Amino acid sequence: MTSQSAAQWQEHVADKKKRQQASIPREWIISAVPEDQLNVLDVPRASGLLTERELEITETTEVAVLLKRLASAEWSAVEVATAFSKRAIIAHQVVNCLTEIFIDKALERAAELDAYLKEHGTTVGPLHGLPVSLKDQFPIKGLETTMGYAAWIGKVADDDAVLVKLLVRAGAVLFVRTNVPQTLMWGETNNNVFGRTLNPFNRRLTPGGSSGGESALISMHGSPLGVGSDIGGSIRVPAHFCGLYGFKPSSHRMPSYGIVNSLDGQESIATALGPLTTSLSGVTTFFQAILDLEPWRYCPATIPKPWSHEDFLLSKRGNGEKLCFGIMWDEGSVKPHSPIHRALNITKQALEAAGHKVIEWKSLRHAEYIAVARSFFLADGSEDYNSCLTTGEPLINSMNPNADPNDIPAFRIPRQPLTAYQLWQLNKERRALRKAHLDRWEATISETGTGRPIDGLICPVAPYAAVPHGQTRSSIYTVIWNTMDAPALVIPVTKVDPRVDVKPAREEFWSEEDRVVHDMYDPEIYKGVPVGVQLVGPTLQEEVILGVGTVVDAALKAYRT
Repeated sequence: MTSQSAAQWQEHVADKKKRQQASIPREWIISAVPEDQLNVLDVPRASGLLTERELEITETTEVAVLLKRLASAEWSAVEVATAFSKRAIIAHQVVNCLTEIFIDKALERAAELDAYLKEHGTTVGPLHGLPVSLKDQFPIKGLETTMGYAAWIGKVADDDAVLVKLLVRAGAVLFVRTNVPQTLMWGETNNNVFGRTLNPFNRRLTPGGSSGGESALISMHGSPLGVGSDIGGSIRVPAHFCGLYGFKPSSHRMPSYGIVNSLDGQESIATALGPLTTSLSGVTTFFQAILDLEPWRYCPATIPKPWSHEDFLLSKRGNGEKLCFGIMWDEGSVKPHSPIHRALNITKQALEAAGHKVIEWKSLRHAEYIAVARSFFLADGSEDYNSCLTTGEPLINSMNPNADPNDIPAFRIPRQPLTAYQLWQLNKERRALRKAHLDRWEATISETGTGRPIDGLICPVAPYAAVPHGQTRSSIYTVIWNTMDAPALVIPVTKVDPRVDVKPAREEFWSEEDRVVHDMYDPEIYKGVPVGVQLVGPTLQEEVILGVGTVVDAALKAYRT
């Protein structure tokens, strides 16, 4: 890279950041927060910028309650949009979570919604007035979408992505887009354009990735609901790291047409779109709202499968009474840290206390799931990444702030491109793995006592809670379900407590990765950060998993009180 080319992309980045800063209302700039203040969750309240009413609005975590108060005009769309916009800007100043900021457009939209409600006495749609943030993959007409690439600065969208159009039709107020890692294919969030996003629970830790801008923003209540994408854990890991609900549906339930993406055109393990939010009602409301607008009429890849309220109510599963769950304590090669095991155990005990049954699910062939997925992701020999680095911007090889930029981790080393025939063989291998998994799932009917297979599988989201910057490993606990194209819901359970989450002594390890992950754990470093669990179901049974998730969430809340 020549000094001239380096200067060129850096000048573009400097201009982009200057324009971003100009989009922030000056009166919403807060005093600098000391760098050694690690937990910044209370900064919005302590800043004095938000009124008591704005604090009440933004700290209403149940999306269903927000929507009810908007529909009744108890809260106007303008005041709700203003409150969340203020809080989003405050959050950005301490965790660096935003990319595009378009608050003026949001407030104009909110005013239109208020006028419509006043004139017609009814809402525009099920998301009427709800502020919704978007990962920086969803083009909005007239705005740039850089997706963390310097070369994409200045690329202005001439149309909205299909999901953006449907959100607007449902009544949502779009107001910001959020940060992503360069290439998207990371469990952390950092790029050469907007920089690194931090975890509000502890700014020395990562909020996850690639939807890390969303998780950081929402956990600070700067947005009640955001939309992310997931090809290997990019919704679920950030939700787990930041104490949120996150949902990865099967890959073709939500409309993906018009988004920008890494590995675009790789369809063997396709990207799934879904929400991150502060409540399970947010997940369910979002999913139903989009399906009720028949997205398959606008995106050719979307499966024409309407929302099934019958499935959500678990009418074929005893209406949610006496369900049977599988529980997978580990995937067989990397043992989770103590807080992860405790979260699983809490969930098991909560379900059993509520009258449900929990049976063991032993991991099987999961290493093959990972190997197949990784082969698909690396099949192009890095041609996709390189095609996006046309201005001299370097490829980020490590998320570690202190890493040698030339040190490439094993899972990022480019491979020789695969031939068409080799890809066909991979597809055959994945098909066989999916069939084996399905057969195994169905075989649990002999253990459940319900006359049907398990109603859901509970497992870790990752072997750890939020880790220090640069320390995320391969997303093995989430990638396996992308390979299976299984819907997966993340539910927050607890937080790391050094008094009980002690580090166990181990002399033997299942793998070198197991040893590395074990050595990472220090209870004091992880103190107070959230821990969630993952609830997995069969392909295309999203409504069932959301219904079962409602049972799990209720059991956990009852158990904790």
